[in-house]
Amino acid sequence: MPRKKITISEKVEYLSILNEKGQLDKKLEPDIGEDVLLKLHRFMVLARKFDERLLNLQRQGRIGTFPPIKGQEAAQLGTIAHLRASDWMVPAFRETAAELWRGKSLENIIIYNNGFAEGVDIPEDRNDLPISVPVGSQIIHAVGLGWAAKYRQKDDVAMTFFGDGATSEGDFHEGLNFAAVFQAPVVFVCQNNHWAISMPLSKQTRSKTLAQKAIAYGMPGIQVDGNDILAVFSAAQEAVQRARSGDGPTLIECVTYRLMMHTTADDPKRYRTDEEVEKWSKRDPLPRFQKYLMDKGLLSEDKLNEIESQIMEEIQAAVEGAEKQMAAFGDPMDMFDHAYAEMPPYLKEQKADLARELSEGGEEGDHG
Repeated sequence: MPRKKITISEKVEYLSILNEKGQLDKKLEPDIGEDVLLKLHRFMVLARKFDERLLNLQRQGRIGTFPPIKGQEAAQLGTIAHLRASDWMVPAFRETAAELWRGKSLENIIIYNNGFAEGVDIPEDRNDLPISVPVGSQIIHAVGLGWAAKYRQKDDVAMTFFGDGATSEGDFHEGLNFAAVFQAPVVFVCQNNHWAISMPLSKQTRSKTLAQKAIAYGMPGIQVDGNDILAVFSAAQEAVQRARSGDGPTLIECVTYRLMMHTTADDPKRYRTDEEVEKWSKRDPLPRFQKYLMDKGLLSEDKLNEIESQIMEEIQAAVEGAEKQMAAFGDPMDMFDHAYAEMPPYLKEQKADLARELSEGGEEGDHG
């Protein structure tokens, strides 16, 4: 039999509405209420200022290692804004802005980054999963939640976040394939920040876009300017409506950039240039959104200063509140409990060693 070509007609769209210079494509401008625009802006400022404060706290030794989000706020807020309370948010580990939008407290984030389990407490009425550090593992959890919603004949949606590095993991491909085959109501949000720690995107895939990977699994995929909150909002609105109406999953590739380090244990100067960072700094999502709001008469310099002042007070109160809570937390010996039904011998030895250290002067802070 002769060879024959199979025509695949799908194409990948790229969406940008508000470019890096703040120029607006009026034809594509989404209809977003003023209250929503101002809420998006406030959370973007809150996420940025809180991120900066967390970095200061980490450098002072007052919290542990954490992953900064600077530069990726629009990709998170423009998507998460479409979820209702009964929907599921399934984060990776760099979704602080989305978590704040969903109601996670500043205090809990600080407490978590100090290593206390109390920081991951999620109220029963909030359908959010805790952060997932193993790369890509949360994707299949989101698909399971989406499939469960469909099985129970609910119109709830699961939204999961991940980076470009996760698209190199098996969980990504298994998750997309299952979701497409069973038409699970899942929105896959890939924050393509160009670096999987120190691994550039060019060494992860030969694909021109990450969005086109959706085509192989038979679902819609779109690439958006991830630093343009209007474009992200529009793409996510379509994806959530599609999922909620029973038309299955969508892959959204938000092209963005991690302006800071991967985590505070990382030195990005070892693998990327200052010129690259400077180029992406000019595409910062926050100032372009602020220019848009000012052009619409919804924001002024005085109002912005007022918002920032209020947010800084809110952050300071959260820091003080979190440190007060942590001072009252339990015995360090508790770390050995609840891991095993029957404690193994090596942990018994470690527990005895720590108990001896604490009794010999650990209370004064000198543990050797």
